Amino acid sequence: MATAAAPIRLDRELAAAARDAAQTMSRSVAEQVSHWARLGRELERSPHVSVAQVQAVLRGDAPYDGLGVHEQAVVRTHWDESLAATLATLNLADAFAAEGHRYAELGKDGQIQVTAPAPAPAPKAAPKKKRAR
Repeated sequence: MATAAAPIRLDRELAAAARDAAQTMSRSVAEQVSHWARLGRELERSPHVSVAQVQAVLRGDAPYDGLGVHEQAVVRTHWDESLAATLATLNLADAFAAEGHRYAELGKDGQIQVTAPAPAPAPKAAPKKKRAR
């Protein structure tokens, strides 16, 4: 039996991730969020996963190696999502340019490309003063 939908607010990052995942999985954004919510609910109910232990590892209060394989999978998924979100906002080219650093990276053709910082603009000459007569 279908239930009535309830409106909720999502932060932009979660909404964008749901939009991307929904497109890949042929779901609507609402269906994707509902799917994730059901997975989270079942994960918290699972006898194989200790949510408290997972949270302790994510806080840095417990060692990853002390987790079981199911809990490790949950932690790795969280780390993957966090890393992907950070990488999506990271622009090292702009950061290096702002600090005047050169850098090397692999080009699309597989060759190393070195990028040097743009030369600093020449200082503007002071305007000439008019002589009084």
